[in-house]
Amino acid sequence: MTDQTEVPSAPTARMLTWVRNSTIYRLERRMMTERQLFDAIARKAKQKFEDITAEQIEALANAAVKFAYDIKALDDVAYAEIATRSAIRGGKSRRAIAQKLSIKGVSKDITAQALSEADDLYAAVIMARKRRFGPFRRDEADQKRMQKEISAFARNGYSFEIANRVYRMSLDDAEEILAQGSP
Repeated sequence: MTDQTEVPSAPTARMLTWVRNSTIYRLERRMMTERQLFDAIARKAKQKFEDITAEQIEALANAAVKFAYDIKALDDVAYAEIATRSAIRGGKSRRAIAQKLSIKGVSKDITAQALSEADDLYAAVIMARKRRFGPFRRDEADQKRMQKEISAFARNGYSFEIANRVYRMSLDDAEEILAQGSP
């Protein structure tokens, strides 16, 4: 007689109850993408349950995602649109927003759809206002200051053309762009 215990591959009822409760808890606190929820549940399941198998972890994470879709609490399209609008209001470039959404696990198609109406010029003017660059600067700019400002735009994902345009813009033009708002 051998002393082999069979390792279950399906999650137990207790695990599935924990997944539902944990999913609700996480999604009540903040909006998440499908991948973020999957990763969070998988990570937490490893900590919570002793002797859990990789198959059970994956099944629990998939169950969490399915449950979140069933209760309509998970929507990558809405997440991408909300994150894009918020980032534009914060002065982030289309490139920076796309990178952030990619890191969060949003697909390229959904990202492209969310960024379709994003205006880099509008966002760059917001960034300039926040940092007192270009038309919002108090002092007269010298060559060193110009290089610093344009470098900051480049680090934030803006093209040289947009950075240069905002840098040389008058205060009236910048305020007009801000008044028009983002589409």
